[in-house]
Amino acid sequence: MSSKLAENVVHFTRLLRGAGLRLGPASSLDALAASAAIDVTNRRELYSGLRAVLVKRPEDFDLFDQAFRLFWRDPHGANAALALLLPQVRIPQPPNVSRRVAEAWRAPAPAGAPPAERTELDAALTFSADEVLRSRDFEQMSAEELARARRIVQRMALSLRPVRIRRFTPDPHGEQIDLARTMSESRRTFGDLAPLRYRSRSVAPPPLVVLCDISGSMGRYSEILLHFLHSLVAARGQVHAFLFATRLTNVTRILRRRDVDQALALCGREVVDWAGGTRLHASLHEFNRKWSRRVLGHGAIVLLVTDGLDRDSDPGLAAEADRLHRSCRRLVWLNPLLRWAGFAPRAQGVRALLPHVDEHRPVHNLDSLEALSRALGEGWGSGRRGSR
Repeated sequence: MSSKLAENVVHFTRLLRGAGLRLGPASSLDALAASAAIDVTNRRELYSGLRAVLVKRPEDFDLFDQAFRLFWRDPHGANAALALLLPQVRIPQPPNVSRRVAEAWRAPAPAGAPPAERTELDAALTFSADEVLRSRDFEQMSAEELARARRIVQRMALSLRPVRIRRFTPDPHGEQIDLARTMSESRRTFGDLAPLRYRSRSVAPPPLVVLCDISGSMGRYSEILLHFLHSLVAARGQVHAFLFATRLTNVTRILRRRDVDQALALCGREVVDWAGGTRLHASLHEFNRKWSRRVLGHGAIVLLVTDGLDRDSDPGLAAEADRLHRSCRRLVWLNPLLRWAGFAPRAQGVRALLPHVDEHRPVHNLDSLEALSRALGEGWGSGRRGSR
């Protein structure tokens, strides 16, 4: 291996660490060993080798792909080996690059340069860092902002408004006579008249079922929403979480672990279709057939988190969405694509889902998550379905 190639491999590893990937000093040695064992003139082999040793978490796949395309690009468009021998890599910033990757490519300040002046502003006339962060898109957050956003999400409280369930509870002011209790107490008077006992419907928060898309098109949004799901499962008992891309996986028990990092690491090992394509029809069909009767009792509310970009050509998606809609109290579609003002239902999957949901809401920043929490607590859990 040439010295320039080794230098670039080490530099690439450091840039990935700066973008937020969990890489230690030994990661550079692993990357050098992988580069020495493959044909570095083959771009596909170089990509596969470096990804195998440098990507430790499923949520880092997208960042690695962006960084690899930027760093190991071919300036002349013909020979990938030429780019490997460049002493320095100068990268323009395309508009669709994650902010974490862009900040990792920022040139360091020259040695001995005076520190930048620190501007002091009156706090009474400015927004705090967290307030600015709430309106920023998850995809454009830096590594530091993303870590702060995770902490904010974990502190979010969600309380669903209680609804009436089928069970009854003793109530002296209830509207129905409790015949079982009345007859039981009449035995004590040996058949003489006993006072009537009454009952009323019990109330309880409805179960919450979350179906979250983890395909490649969801990217950074699914990572933040997993932290949101973990806080939901920790705060409430009746929460069921499912992840899907090309297949459906129940991760409810995994997310009940108190340590969020450990829970997400276990999710990464259990779920085998991270960052893949989206098979909405197959995933909803499996949920309706296998899990619907188990988790959709007592007026459950379903949150469907997906961008609706289904790669299946099977026209049965509308039927599965309709079945899911009729099985729950309310079906809410959370779509990160709604962040765009010009969003239009052009994709086949989007057109199939829209007629069968009660609410279509954006989910792309902290403000949208807080608005979702307020809506769930203010009235979605009670009453009949509203207008779509």
